[in-house]
Amino acid sequence: MGKVLHITSGDIAGGSLKKAGLPGDVFVWHDILYDGPRQPGWPTEKTLNDRALFLETFTTGGLTRDRILKTLYHQYDKLVDAATVERIVLWFDACLFDQSMLVHVLSCLSLKGIRNVELLCVDAFPGIEPFHGLGQLRPEQFSALYPDRHAVTDEQFSFAAVVDNAFATQDTALFSELSKRAGAPLPWVPAAITRWLQEQPDPKTGLGRLETLILAAIRAGCETPGKIFASVAAADTPPQFWGDTTLWAKINGLADRLPPRVRIEGPAARLPQWESEVPLDEFRIREEQDCHPSVPP
Repeated sequence: MGKVLHITSGDIAGGSLKKAGLPGDVFVWHDILYDGPRQPGWPTEKTLNDRALFLETFTTGGLTRDRILKTLYHQYDKLVDAATVERIVLWFDACLFDQSMLVHVLSCLSLKGIRNVELLCVDAFPGIEPFHGLGQLRPEQFSALYPDRHAVTDEQFSFAAVVDNAFATQDTALFSELSKRAGAPLPWVPAAITRWLQEQPDPKTGLGRLETLILAAIRAGCETPGKIFASVAAADTPPQFWGDTTLWAKINGLADRLPPRVRIEGPAARLPQWESEVPLDEFRIREEQDCHPSVPP
């Protein structure tokens, strides 16, 4: 005992947190817990295998199933080992990506009887506008936030289990209810869930918000992945839950539709999504001219 374990999301945030001079070890959690097959709470072996296959497909093979599975097993082993530390400090921001991860980690810790948990959820920082997440903070800014941590309450643990169940089951009715929850024990959850709901297919266009913004960017003259990314980032509202991997997956998904909404031209059939040697600036993305859904700007 006597050891502190910091858990956060994102390698950039984790790297800065490691340099902050705070006591304890830093562990970065990796998973896209608002999407894909899983179960509430602690995963089974089948669940982990299903998620590894999903994430391999999501990254167009950029991350292999075996590599993902090894990472997933290591993460849950780390939570089991957390029973031996004096204190666990969770660092998350207010976006959909982080909130889905936060409620899952809290749910898993609670199921293992681990309650010595403190939370720092950061939705803003002085001088950083717009604020999207912890990856924008410098090491000394992490240090400045550390005294603001608070112990996770029983009510927050219970609420996290409810929300984790909603994400695992993709229960739209429950999501709709949670998005309107006033005075939520984890107050950043309703807005994050509202953003999840915006990603569901629109009844008229069949598109989620990111897909709509991608097509708007292409129609505005953005053809390269980098220009599309910049346009969508400028048009979307903070905090943004997505990065390049998610956006490339959305573009690839638009190309895979029947009929396809976009055409990808370049050195590969689809945009590479992880540690690829294929240069992104050689790709061009164009809207398929024979498919004109009604997409608002």
